[in-house]
Amino acid sequence: MNWLTNYVRPRINSMLGRPNRDVPENLWIKCPETGEMVFHKDLEENKWVIPASGFHMKMPAKARLADLFDGGVYESLPQPKVAQDPLKFRDSKRYADRLKDSRTKTEQEDTILSGIGYVQDLKLVAVVHEFNFIGGSLGLAAGEAIVKACERALAEKCPLVIFPASGGARMQEGILSLMQLPRTTVAVDMLKEAGLPYVVVLTNPTTGGVTASYAMLGDIHIAEPGAEIGFAGKRVIEQTLREKLPEGFQTSEYLLEHGMVDMVVKRHDIPATLAKLLKMLTKQPLQQAIAAPAKISA
Repeated sequence: MNWLTNYVRPRINSMLGRPNRDVPENLWIKCPETGEMVFHKDLEENKWVIPASGFHMKMPAKARLADLFDGGVYESLPQPKVAQDPLKFRDSKRYADRLKDSRTKTEQEDTILSGIGYVQDLKLVAVVHEFNFIGGSLGLAAGEAIVKACERALAEKCPLVIFPASGGARMQEGILSLMQLPRTTVAVDMLKEAGLPYVVVLTNPTTGGVTASYAMLGDIHIAEPGAEIGFAGKRVIEQTLREKLPEGFQTSEYLLEHGMVDMVVKRHDIPATLAKLLKMLTKQPLQQAIAAPAKISA
């Protein structure tokens, strides 16, 4: 860590009122759980997991794909072309402007990134939500990208793994967004009819229409620690029922305890866990998991 460049100089410039043109924003990230400040490079190197507390921050979609596939090597699936702003929607801001801003921010066409590659020598298609693109919301482009990814998995006869991180359907696309729920459900059914494994890795947050469709249709459901998973928000449910919900309600640990997910797996262990599960589901030989015992010197 270069303290002079990354910490001392920005502090001096701040005190003197100088602009920090060469210093990126958010050099220090605050842990939501403990308040600890973590240097951004340390966080990235630890897969966006706070080292001390183990809190799982949101992981960028591109980083997720690079971390999943062997050596970070994979083929990116093309982003399907769909109608842009079909309803000419406007609230406090034009939807077209929101799309433009999100594309500039994330360097993506829409919220879904897909790729095909190998995880411990097992070929699979992976689909990842980018939460920083309008909250990972499901619209025409995202729905079409998921359908195309399922079709590629069918063509390659390989499993598909999806990493949802979404607030639900994209309200700016109205009924066109809601129609992606049955479309993606049919695409998942095509995988199941072909006997291909479909595994869901639930990340924080997975809510709304995404939870009501493909995020809860997996053959196996894995969740990252502390992820918020549900349909309606906790506050909405409490106001509707007029009751206080249990501590930890809608967290991955709570859902595991109540049978809604199959396992909670730390981010560092997800690639190996997926490889093991998918090799069992596809009846492929597992790699030797137990290392040879170390020699004891006399």
